[in-house]
Amino acid sequence: MRIFKKYQTPPAMPQLILESDKDHSVVRHHPWIFSGAVARLSGRARAGDTVEVVSSRGKLLAKAAWSPESQIRARVWSFDADEIIDDAFFKRCVAAAVARRVALPELHGQQGLRLIHAESDGLPGVIADCYGDTVVLALTSAGAEKWRNAIVGALSKATGCARIYERSDSDVRRLEGLEPRSGWLLGDGSAIVTIHENGVKLGIDIAGGHKTGFYLDQRDNRLLLGTLALGKRVLNCFCYTGGFSLQALTGGATQVISIDSSEPALVMARDNLALNPQLDATRAEWCNASVFDELRRLRELGERFDIIVLDPPKFAPSAKHAEQAARAYKDINLHGFKLLAPGGMLMTYSCSGGIGIDYFQKIVAGAALDAGRSTRIVKRLQGAADHPVALEFPEGEYLKGLLVQVD
Repeated sequence: MRIFKKYQTPPAMPQLILESDKDHSVVRHHPWIFSGAVARLSGRARAGDTVEVVSSRGKLLAKAAWSPESQIRARVWSFDADEIIDDAFFKRCVAAAVARRVALPELHGQQGLRLIHAESDGLPGVIADCYGDTVVLALTSAGAEKWRNAIVGALSKATGCARIYERSDSDVRRLEGLEPRSGWLLGDGSAIVTIHENGVKLGIDIAGGHKTGFYLDQRDNRLLLGTLALGKRVLNCFCYTGGFSLQALTGGATQVISIDSSEPALVMARDNLALNPQLDATRAEWCNASVFDELRRLRELGERFDIIVLDPPKFAPSAKHAEQAARAYKDINLHGFKLLAPGGMLMTYSCSGGIGIDYFQKIVAGAALDAGRSTRIVKRLQGAADHPVALEFPEGEYLKGLLVQVD
């Protein structure tokens, strides 16, 4: 006698129903769905679970990761409503992101490389940076956390890397209701890795350094500084581990003064200089101080520089911090302009998502006016090619900069 089990249909996927007329951004393929756009969740979903995104008229629009703790209630995985979000999906997406880098000749031979740039690579909350044979992975959203194992497996297969280290320890995880996590996911060994970047040897602390250990987005801008530095006196503010400073020395700067408030960062900067015996260490000076205070002190001493680099940390993580951040940006740029010799250049940056490029230019222009300097923009600066920006997601262009020359 054969016994047949009663057939059970699989449970329906939870649906995120949008408010009336709140589907425009999704239709335009913007990957974020804010709490104010959500009418209700039909069905049950835990943080990170995949939900169907549905317009108020019942039209399926996308598949997204649900995040009940965040103001960004869902992040879209796919705008193909029929897409199946599974291990194979992440395998395809990770492989495609890596292939995009391989297709760009300017990235060939780079030992430090961003492999996955979150939303701009179709993987919200996923950052992966490669340093030689080591990949550093940061997962910052509930959806990325849910698919951790699939993402790690896909990275291992797509890159053939020997080691993967996790740096999911940024404050943004708390906004998603997630605890910080860090440590080896594949392989083990020293957390200090060494790469070559445009002729300079650099040590990277993937466990204790900022972000994933280094700011790969500034690679091209560091190289640009090197091309401008011959015979120049350079001031590098917020120097971190010395990336800009070493490129300036490589380019033939007569003196490079580097300022940072972190003594551990300066220790590593000095170590990085020692890794490059071809550079004249007597031309480098390292200063452990507040940049705001040191700029004022240098002005009081009557110092002048041919090139000044201002690459501060994120002053405005969101738009609500923009006004306060604007004051800080204006302060450092004002003093930067006053310290420039005639014909000098200011390389000034903002990595604050809450400060757009138009607003940033307005701040810098105000600083130049108050400093009494006549200026012009020589070049607009941005992140390197391995940090792409999806056209539908302008928020991905967080790094913006200006190369400004004074009379």
